[in-house]
Amino acid sequence: MALVDSIQWMQSGQQRIQSFAFVVSVCICVLLSCGFVLNVGAAGQASEIQLDSRINPNDAPAASLVRLSGIGPVRAAAIVAYRDSFSEKDGSARAFRDCNDLQNVKGIGPKTAQNISEWLKFD
Repeated sequence: MALVDSIQWMQSGQQRIQSFAFVVSVCICVLLSCGFVLNVGAAGQASEIQLDSRINPNDAPAASLVRLSGIGPVRAAAIVAYRDSFSEKDGSARAFRDCNDLQNVKGIGPKTAQNISEWLKFD
């Protein structure tokens, strides 16, 4: 009888340990989930693209130009093509001296040039 009692006591101890471990695991999962939701919520507020530095359209690759608001892959390729053709015609001259020069590229109008002007530099 003593053997049966000690076995039952050990099993109940194991059940308590498992129950405690389960409760601790659930608490950790809830805390991690709350932290994830808060981080996702904060990231959702900053929906605009933030650039590390200004982009020079005279030498930036198309992949960098695509990061600008309103400039997709087609317009970025058009900027690079215009820049390359301009360089071939005038040698060492820069294709873009200011934002207004970007309007010479097909698909870029005054509004687009104005919207991206704060993200550009012309050296």
